[in-house]
Amino acid sequence: MKIGVVFPQTEIGRDVAAVRDYAQTAEGLGYDYLLAYDHILGANPDRPGGWKGTYTYKDMFHEPFVLYAYLAAITRKIEFVTGVLILPQRPAALVAKQAAELDVLSGGRLRLGIGTGWNKVEYESLGYDFHTRGKRSEEQVLLMKELWTKPLVTFHGQYHTVEDAGLNPLPIQRPIPIWFGGYVDEVFRRMARLGDGWIPNVMSPEEAQPKIERIRGYLREEGRSPDEFGYDIRVNLKTQPKDTWLAYVRGWRDLGATHVCINTMGVGFETPQKHSDAIRDFKTFLSENGM
Repeated sequence: MKIGVVFPQTEIGRDVAAVRDYAQTAEGLGYDYLLAYDHILGANPDRPGGWKGTYTYKDMFHEPFVLYAYLAAITRKIEFVTGVLILPQRPAALVAKQAAELDVLSGGRLRLGIGTGWNKVEYESLGYDFHTRGKRSEEQVLLMKELWTKPLVTFHGQYHTVEDAGLNPLPIQRPIPIWFGGYVDEVFRRMARLGDGWIPNVMSPEEAQPKIERIRGYLREEGRSPDEFGYDIRVNLKTQPKDTWLAYVRGWRDLGATHVCINTMGVGFETPQKHSDAIRDFKTFLSENGM
């Protein structure tokens, strides 16, 4: 399995040196990839009518494409993963352009994780329909793959139209790998048709097994080999103490997980250095246990 770290978006702060040091530490420790969460706007929970959500306007999020463009210049090998980019609240052609540029500047180190999200306030503020996000995201993936692999594209969809136009520069990876977040059956079918892997959040191997079996069945229906599809799982320090790591990771490995990623947010770390210390401890643990 490849080993990654979740960039501590909401806790690392705005100090550029801290961002730089964390990424370079992760690469220096031998981590394979860095995964960053995505939100553009945070809502006020005290707004008229109320609002409930995982994040609010008080939670900091560095924009993934800008963040990774900066990190691409100061790292050499570590892969950059969006986990996940809320695709339907962005223009598809613009995302394709940004992803292609980042892929070029990083030397082909981008893996684009996408999802449809849950934050209706964010969709409304950005001018996109929250209720059509699933269907729109599928069409976006089709269009982006065209734009990444052809110099000129003509595309007529329900939500997107491109008339004889193309990106320049094209990405190094053609197409850039696309991994999906999400848990409902419709998303499983979509990722089996169009995706390269699944990025679930924290769940036990026992909970995941029937979902993975469904995904594998849909892959076979699409004429695809399940062995060519990846699974990127999360070890969340907030909910998983160290004495559970080995059984959890081994359980997922036995299910066919290809990637494992540690999330250090929510534990109560007060400094970026404590996040770095935690990922150092996790890497040592995996090495000592032959992973």
